[in-house]
Amino acid sequence: MSLQLYVGNKNYSSWSMRPWVLLTQAGIPFEEKMVRFDAFDATSTFKTTVSAINPVGKVPVLVDDGFAVWDTLAIAEYVAERFPEKSLWPADAKARARARSVCAEMHSGFTALRNHCPMNLEASLPEIGRIVWRDQAGVRTDVARLTAMWTGLLAEHGGPMLFGGFTVADAYFAPVCTRLRTYALPLEPQIQAYVDRVLALPGVQAWTQQALAEHDFIAFDEPYRAR
Repeated sequence: MSLQLYVGNKNYSSWSMRPWVLLTQAGIPFEEKMVRFDAFDATSTFKTTVSAINPVGKVPVLVDDGFAVWDTLAIAEYVAERFPEKSLWPADAKARARARSVCAEMHSGFTALRNHCPMNLEASLPEIGRIVWRDQAGVRTDVARLTAMWTGLLAEHGGPMLFGGFTVADAYFAPVCTRLRTYALPLEPQIQAYVDRVLALPGVQAWTQQALAEHDFIAFDEPYRAR
């Protein structure tokens, strides 16, 4: 197997988490290449390292025998085609289209939640979550949309994951689940139960444990903590 996956710091890199969890949870072997977030300017070690692999200079990047695929959706599609036996998308055509739709919605949306509640796995910030929930209407709107989306999908497909079994969609929303936990945002019981199931997935657990072992405080990724 020739797959390599370039990722950033596990504590902070929500986009890196998605394909890593997807590959790990699906049992697809790969070699991890972690590139530390030292800085993002053109001369930083991170930027020069990643730019040598893909022209965008961002992670994640999947490299298959020298062929680079970047962007999480493109990586998910490539892996799903490369390993059709893993059933990474739902088998039903309409369910598959819906799964792609909600992944694309995550890809381009939920900006208030992403901006005000950045991923930080080692932190517990319920006090920040209370302030954000009070002051940021966009975050409340994003959580309401997640609640409606997840409630509908779980009811339609019977759970335990959004489309029954584990798919790309669950990997895509895994970092969202960590945000909801870190900031202790208020959730309806069925949504909290789904979050708990995602966080308990072996692939998510493995990522989380490795994130907690980093002990690497990146100041520019820490809007709420000073140390």
